[in-house]
Amino acid sequence: MHSLLTKREKEIFHLLTLNKSTKDIAQDLSISEKTVRNHISNVIQKLGVDSRIQAVLELIKMKEIDL
Repeated sequence: MHSLLTKREKEIFHLLTLNKSTKDIAQDLSISEKTVRNHISNVIQKLGVDSRIQAVLELIKMKEIDL
């Protein structure tokens, strides 16, 4: 089955479910905060939702990520 998310997007959204901040995620993945925000924005656009929390909820419903 083909995933809607890239590997990096999955990593970022998994870390969001662990209540990590953008800054924490950037540090954990050794990327910039802007890159983290770009990945989150891309996923929000893919899903057609308005916020990162809505994206997380949709991705859980779609079984793209787990809690």
